[in-house]
Amino acid sequence: MIHTGKEMMSRCIVFILTISLFMSSSCASARYETDMKPRYAVASWYGPDFHGKPTASGEIYDMNAFTCAHREYPFGTMLKITYLSNDKTTNCLVNDRGPFVDGRDVDLSYAAAKDLGLIPAGTGAVRIECVGRDNGYIRKVRDISNAGLVTIQVGSFKEFANANRLKMSLDLKYDKTYIAEADVNGNRYYRVRIGTFRIRCDALRLGKVLADEGYDTLITNYEEKL
Repeated sequence: MIHTGKEMMSRCIVFILTISLFMSSSCASARYETDMKPRYAVASWYGPDFHGKPTASGEIYDMNAFTCAHREYPFGTMLKITYLSNDKTTNCLVNDRGPFVDGRDVDLSYAAAKDLGLIPAGTGAVRIECVGRDNGYIRKVRDISNAGLVTIQVGSFKEFANANRLKMSLDLKYDKTYIAEADVNGNRYYRVRIGTFRIRCDALRLGKVLADEGYDTLITNYEEKL
């Protein structure tokens, strides 16, 4: 059966609406909001070397704020962390991705680690409990694409190092990430993107997952050379 362009677009819209309804009731973020089952993990901390630089969520890292990096929890999730060595507890907000070292599960800000007494040891066994999520971190998918191949953009930076950090964060969960260079009015930008899609619905579906997780998500046309 051959479908017209309008029919395909209608199917795509229905599909995206279905995905949206499904994710609002059973997506990962909703699961974490209600899942109070504790997880036992290894915590580490990061501080001055990253202070003032963008996190994976787009927020600027403040080593003196109570935040943390985790590979799975959506941005905006509040975690209660208990350091098992001394039973001290602190709350911190997930706004970054990491750790990037095997055997570690959560990277605490300097402030959170100091509050727990974790600074001298550097790493330690902790208990993680999900307190809830600030749904203000959920983003909307923006779509500026036309006909043809499309890709998903989740960040654009003037500094390659910032783009590469975001790419590394995405690599923890997603395949086919890449950095595209572009010159705009004489300025060089490094755009962090995921995949190429012939079927726009596929891009919108993954874009919805990324936006719900808290990434700034843009569907745009793929160009081999920018």
